[in-house]
Amino acid sequence: MRIGVVFGLAMLAVSLASAAQAEVKMSGTFVADAACPATQAIKNGKNPGNVSTEAGQSYQLLAGNKDAPTHYLIQVPGADPERRWVKVTCGHISGSSAATVPAAPGGQGKPAASGKPEYVFALSWQPAFCETKSSKTECRAQNPSEFDATNFTLHGLWPQPNGNFYCQVPASDKANDNPAHWKDLPPVNLDAGTRKELDQVMPGTASQLERHEWIKHGTCYGKGQQEYFSDALGLMRQVNASPVRDLFAKTIGGKLTADQIRSAFDQAFGAGAGDRVRVSCVIDPSNGRRLIGELTLGLAGPIGPNASLKDLLLASVPTNKAGCPIGTVDAIGFQ
Repeated sequence: MRIGVVFGLAMLAVSLASAAQAEVKMSGTFVADAACPATQAIKNGKNPGNVSTEAGQSYQLLAGNKDAPTHYLIQVPGADPERRWVKVTCGHISGSSAATVPAAPGGQGKPAASGKPEYVFALSWQPAFCETKSSKTECRAQNPSEFDATNFTLHGLWPQPNGNFYCQVPASDKANDNPAHWKDLPPVNLDAGTRKELDQVMPGTASQLERHEWIKHGTCYGKGQQEYFSDALGLMRQVNASPVRDLFAKTIGGKLTADQIRSAFDQAFGAGAGDRVRVSCVIDPSNGRRLIGELTLGLAGPIGPNASLKDLLLASVPTNKAGCPIGTVDAIGFQ
């Protein structure tokens, strides 16, 4: 009898341990590309309220079901319960980080099937970002006369495939890679000119965003800190000197569709460039407005000081998922 009890307790412990490891904590945003069931459980598909995602809608990303997830756990406001599982094929993630991710070998991106390194280039519309992060230092300092009022800002340049993170990064730095501890990550050393430009084009440096971007993504770029950020800034200059930036600047306070944004990329960087662009939206927590928060661009090929954004865009694989169908171009300051 005692053996049976001990065996039962052991099996319970194994079961609880397995349950505790069933989720891999993640952060960031899940952007639905389609209407998909948002279930309470993965295995039985239980879906109280028959909740579905909304195409183009952004949701808080909570976890994956394993290291290489088949499902994401997201928060669906208004659902009961709000924590829901969706298939990874239902959408894409933006600005995500897993609590536990394997280190990948170094190199300037992992070669894709084409043999070319691939990247995601993430551009933020800072006023919309700040509507959802009002306590951040850079958001409290917003000013209508500043660069980020009318220009795209740099979120990051991310070697692909997704999961190519933290190359040869110490465990202590990985542990500190969350916004509350970015200040504890090693400083990024840049020449004075690059630092000045980065502080303007990446307002998040006020919260040490550049330390996070280097630790998570830059370490897998195959170059040093100076080259990584200089290359990203060179691409940003091309975006902000283009009709895409002009379209956003003249539409502040109004709405743009994903088709309009993609057409602007075609105009700026050649026919087909827009097919490499996805639009992500965020919801203003104060009034429910859907705001265009980020554009993610697929790039392929070597990136250097004189790299052509047009060539990098057109060399990458098109995506048929435009993302958020329509959103407002937010004005700087809290609305």
